[in-house]
Amino acid sequence: MSAAVNDPAAGLRSRRIGDAVFAGMSRWAGALILIVLAAVAIFLVAQALPALIQGTDEGESFLAYVLPLAFGTVWAAALALAMAIPVAVGIALFISHYAPRRLAAGLGYVIDLLAAVPSVVFGLWGIQVLAPATVPLADWLTANLGWIPLFAGPASGTGRTMLTVAIVLAVMILPIMTAMCREVFLQTPRLNEEAALALGATQWEMITMSVLPYGRPGIVSAAMLGLGRALGETMAVAMVLSPATVISFALVTTQNPATIASNIALNFPEAHGLGVNTLIATGLVLFVITLAVNALARWYVNRRTVSA
Repeated sequence: MSAAVNDPAAGLRSRRIGDAVFAGMSRWAGALILIVLAAVAIFLVAQALPALIQGTDEGESFLAYVLPLAFGTVWAAALALAMAIPVAVGIALFISHYAPRRLAAGLGYVIDLLAAVPSVVFGLWGIQVLAPATVPLADWLTANLGWIPLFAGPASGTGRTMLTVAIVLAVMILPIMTAMCREVFLQTPRLNEEAALALGATQWEMITMSVLPYGRPGIVSAAMLGLGRALGETMAVAMVLSPATVISFALVTTQNPATIASNIALNFPEAHGLGVNTLIATGLVLFVITLAVNALARWYVNRRTVSA
């Protein structure tokens, strides 16, 4: 037995077998992901064809039906992302480069816990706490900045507006974006940071010269991950938003564009016949939007990696 243990050839054969098994499992796992993705796409296309060809059960063309929903989905997610990115980057920088070690560990743990909060809890918070709190803000924005299309009135008296939904979505995607940015910032080469400080740079100058350029692909990846969740969020939007079939950039009015996911959740239980196909077709549109966003993010990250 000792001879077998000390035999280099036997150890090499064992490692080769392990490498082959692991490589095969990895290939099958990658192929399984593609198979599942293709199966979902085929199902969506097959079920969506009647609606794409015939239109909705109310005689409306599918394009006219889905366009306001697609606009509301992208608009709400974009607003949430614009709110969340600066806050997520700031919190991640504080945890990774400014906070004491014990405080940073505690904050990181809390952020990881916030990422596990169910969306329905955020929806309840949004409709019970945040929506009434935004009513005075909406009135002030309409009265003082109503000449800007974003804040055109009349202001909603319930707070169930696109602004409230955007804030809720921003809070929802903030933990996962912050956690990812924090890990990327911590991977910055220590020698780069020390070199910048040794040349006389301040802490902030070192961050702008070393940490942020190194972490830019990670920030983009975190943003796209948060955007993907915001695009597909259902319950929180359905609970908070007062939807309408409109295309509007106004943030504080009672007429707000609905999102695809919330529209499916609200209407699917009562749908039948062609109505089901219509809702599945809107799901196909959401699938394409999400796929396009992730492909764009991957292209940007790869381009930055090659140029670097």
